[in-house]
Amino acid sequence: MKVGLFVTCLVDLMRPSIGFAAIKLLEQGGCEVFVPVTQTCCGQPGYNSGERSAAKGLALKVLDEFEACDYLVAPSGSCSGMIKTHYPDLLSDEPGTADRLARLTAKTYELTDFLVNVLKLETVPGTFSGKVTYHDSCSSLREMGVKQQPRLLLEKMPGVQLAEMEEGETCCGFGGTFSIKFGEISSRLADNKCRNIEESGADVVVLGDLGCMLNIEGRLHRRGNTTTRVMHVAEVLAGIHRE
Repeated sequence: MKVGLFVTCLVDLMRPSIGFAAIKLLEQGGCEVFVPVTQTCCGQPGYNSGERSAAKGLALKVLDEFEACDYLVAPSGSCSGMIKTHYPDLLSDEPGTADRLARLTAKTYELTDFLVNVLKLETVPGTFSGKVTYHDSCSSLREMGVKQQPRLLLEKMPGVQLAEMEEGETCCGFGGTFSIKFGEISSRLADNKCRNIEESGADVVVLGDLGCMLNIEGRLHRRGNTTTRVMHVAEVLAGIHRE
């Protein structure tokens, strides 16, 4: 099984350990992992900002790069959601792409969904001990249907104690350009999220989108909390931890 890993811009530039963790997990499931060296962005920032022409060029590039893979997997509900949910709209007037795009979107998965529902992973290679709480990112939850999948994988780790926070499905306030255009609202949402994390009593907040991770981690630090760790679920499951 040849799996194309869409690393994502943020992972590549800000926290590549997530990409290496994803590869480790996919290989644990017996996959041959292919990482196109030419890959860049899925086009979501441009698409959300009305720059459809730029976004379309990136979407066509992704289609070319991953077309030959059996699956496209991303450690991000945001990027996988862009490809699976929004590419059909973005490329609707692009001649000769309808069938190719239908095949791509059908084989596009968020990482934990792929591990649970396609690979049916029974064990994970990482070890972890501590109380964690899980933040459901908007795109993972609402565009990719990811809710129980990461929790089922965390349950396979004997040392993990999952403590659900209040309003775990509520936005952290990032939303890409939303956090820039509506800074006051974004900050209030982030503060609410940080308070709920702290009140859960967890040592670590775990999630599946690096955009949310950076937003939450930054806000925790601004609030003076430098002890609560923020980790991608792939890092926890693979045992690749950034100190």
